[in-house]
Amino acid sequence: MKPLLNRSNRTRLVAWFGAALLATSLTACGEQTTTPSDSPELSANAASLQAHLEFLASDALEGRDTGSAGHEIAAQYIAAQFKQLGLQPAGDDGTYYQRIQFRRSFLKENSATFSIDDGSEVVSLDYPKQFLTGPSVYSEKDEITAPLVFVGYGLVSDVFGIDDYAGLDVDGKIVVMLTGRPEELPSEEGAHLNSSKAKFAAERGAVGIITLHTPAREEVRPFEVSIMYQRAPTVRWLQPNGEPNVAYKNIAASAYVHHEAGAQLFRNAPQTLEDIFAQMEAGESPKGFDLGVTASLTRESRHEEISSPNVAAILPGSDPTLKDEYVLYTAHSDHIGITKDLSQDDHINNGAMDNASGVSVMLETARMFAEAETAPKRSILFVSVTAEERGLLGADYYAHNPTVPLSQIVANVNLDMPVLLYDFADVIAFGSTHSTLGDSVAQAAGEFGIELSEDPMPEQAIFTRSDHYPFVKKGVPAVFLMTGFTAKDEDQDGGQIWGEFFAEHYHQPSDQPSLPINYEAGVVFTNINYAIGQQVANTPERPRWLPESFFARLD
Repeated sequence: MKPLLNRSNRTRLVAWFGAALLATSLTACGEQTTTPSDSPELSANAASLQAHLEFLASDALEGRDTGSAGHEIAAQYIAAQFKQLGLQPAGDDGTYYQRIQFRRSFLKENSATFSIDDGSEVVSLDYPKQFLTGPSVYSEKDEITAPLVFVGYGLVSDVFGIDDYAGLDVDGKIVVMLTGRPEELPSEEGAHLNSSKAKFAAERGAVGIITLHTPAREEVRPFEVSIMYQRAPTVRWLQPNGEPNVAYKNIAASAYVHHEAGAQLFRNAPQTLEDIFAQMEAGESPKGFDLGVTASLTRESRHEEISSPNVAAILPGSDPTLKDEYVLYTAHSDHIGITKDLSQDDHINNGAMDNASGVSVMLETARMFAEAETAPKRSILFVSVTAEERGLLGADYYAHNPTVPLSQIVANVNLDMPVLLYDFADVIAFGSTHSTLGDSVAQAAGEFGIELSEDPMPEQAIFTRSDHYPFVKKGVPAVFLMTGFTAKDEDQDGGQIWGEFFAEHYHQPSDQPSLPINYEAGVVFTNINYAIGQQVANTPERPRWLPESFFARLD
């Protein structure tokens, strides 16, 4: 159930809301260190960043879970800020809001079963110790029996010469695939292909997908960790006809199988699962084959509908022609709400860094554009998106249902979780190597003495894991900045501070305003993002994908 606010909480919210609006009004009107009237250069304001962050990450908003009262208040706050700045509404029906209907699906307790028939014996797997499954977003009850076909990693790519389905008939069958992807694939491109596995299977007529946990995956994320998240609901946004988006209707069964239990699926196969794992360890990509067994999977699901808004606003451009093009800033306003971990005293996941910090930077960026002496040539579109934590859903909805022509969005600057805990000397810009936006980032950062560094974690494929990615899939060049691992203070290790945040605070109640937040570092980060937007908005040529980029060729 979503958290409800009692009367005392509502009273506290009203006080917070008024105080935060007053604070930001005062800092915008009377306490700025630099303004258009007294300096030729605009700058972000540390007090404004702090006021925004402390309100959005307050206990009163109870973690801003998608569909919750706390997130609704966060959305109202953001819309009020846009209105105060004089930005034009860019939501639906002349408002700042783009309201989205979602279906939230839950797996019914004790409803999941999985059995394997090899022709002479039927073996059942134990849920959740040996297999996991999630709810259906379509139906309330699923019962599927079909032959199994092993399809290796389950990938298809003309660019990389991969077709794991070559020579295999999977129509009306359940495909069995390995988790992950071949080691030789570049991380970002590989992550994109990995996210398309269900699409590849559905297009070829499969009725179910079984994913095999592997020993290699066990070292990175043990199967028991996945069990901990098994009760989490699946969320999808709904089409106008009430149909869930993205989910493939013909895929009526799914399971994630422990690597030891997976051997049961290969009882009649020409190769054992041990053979397959050995091939993986040797760097080979296993080939597919019929497994010679039939599987039966059942589950029951419960559905409920919720709604949650994106919040959108426009600063019109000044050029008669270019004003019909848009530089898009995005930041997700949701977080993960209330924890069910009763072992902790604090149950509210405040989401200060994730992503009250990003929204605060976006609001300050909007103020700077609104108060600049000269409006940019292109229009600036600001969208605070919901349901990022549920799978980039708010951004995906906007990419499918834009309130301005999608072809006129020339670039996306995404603001997600800047870790503002140290005085950083460099930034990392995911996506900078795929489009001409990389030059814009390097120049903008250089204006503030900040270097642009290479991705220190390419294996994480972060370029495919935040709200810019739905726009990338629609052909929009994008860039996503985070603070680099080098600190200006030689006594600080930026990488260590960043790593400690993820180890100790990420998606934990301790991600709250009491962290030692460096708001002056936030000023620099905001100024860089503002400079990127200024450059893109005022350059005659719109950003373009580099010819060699994989993402320039997405369908």
